[in-house]
Amino acid sequence: METSTENTAPVKLTAKDFTSDQEVKWCPGCGDYSILKQVQTVLPDMGGDREKYVFVSGIGCSSRFPYYMATYGMHSIHGRAPAIATGVKAANPELNVWVVTGDGDLLSIGGNHFIHVMRRNPNIKLMMFNNEIYGLTKGQYSPTSSKGIVTKSTPYGSIDEPFNPAELALGAKTSFFARTIDRDPKHMQAVIHRANKHHGTAFVEVYQNCPVFNDGVFFIFTEKETKKEECLFIEHGKPLVFGQTENKGIKLDGLKPVIVELGNGVSKDDLWIHDEEDKTKAFMLARFADLSKDSETHFPRPFGVFFREDRPCIDEDMAKQIETIQAKKGRTSLNKILSGEKTWTIV
Repeated sequence: METSTENTAPVKLTAKDFTSDQEVKWCPGCGDYSILKQVQTVLPDMGGDREKYVFVSGIGCSSRFPYYMATYGMHSIHGRAPAIATGVKAANPELNVWVVTGDGDLLSIGGNHFIHVMRRNPNIKLMMFNNEIYGLTKGQYSPTSSKGIVTKSTPYGSIDEPFNPAELALGAKTSFFARTIDRDPKHMQAVIHRANKHHGTAFVEVYQNCPVFNDGVFFIFTEKETKKEECLFIEHGKPLVFGQTENKGIKLDGLKPVIVELGNGVSKDDLWIHDEEDKTKAFMLARFADLSKDSETHFPRPFGVFFREDRPCIDEDMAKQIETIQAKKGRTSLNKILSGEKTWTIV
């Protein structure tokens, strides 16, 4: 990315240019440090000046993010960041608007705003840091916490069925869903780039470790001994392959996913080929985590872009609607808008 002013040579921005002068205050070992680093690393390659970026957050550990970015930003209201970001984008369509939130902020008090921002599809990017716990309020269970987890608010173990964010987003008509993880910087950078390029609401779930209240909950997906067996990295147009030596794959038996060993007559040509535009199969990928709980077969966890589609954005449709109405009727006064067509005088 380059920026320039009159009579000066273009200046190449770096990660340092997107780093504010504020001291970063997260617990040692928190996955938020990695996420912050990857965002600051990729922003210079995305194009546009710093002044064109806006980071909006709600409440929670993740929501300190705007303080650490040398861009515009707002630390907003608990659960309401998607609504505020939608307004920012509608009023300032030239801005690149990002929402940074956590699983508690977005899916608990913000659950209603979440489903509606998915269906409305404003052209914003939404990153949810999922550590399956409440961190800022010191360790209560969250909407994504696993069943049976013992926390300060579930001392005998949670009896709630957790949300599956991928399944929830797809059901709410998201136009883009991807998953990545804090301890895989290259993968996270690639996913952030993909989200930025998407025209519409790009929802990215980031598995993020909380070393104080839920330490190691995702280590099975990051540790050398288990990562290749437990992670399924999906790419558009490529077969679903995993395993220590990429010796395993997933094929479809009708609409039922089946794990197979490659070799002995089974090749990559026989496997499920990932298609980012196939919503039915995206739902199936979203269900892998639940299938592993409900059946004898243990499926790897998918990471990458599950689904994407091009469809209208509400901020652009709203601007077109206003333009059309004004062209026909001219500008309408605020008083008339507020009073409507029918008024009464009481005497």
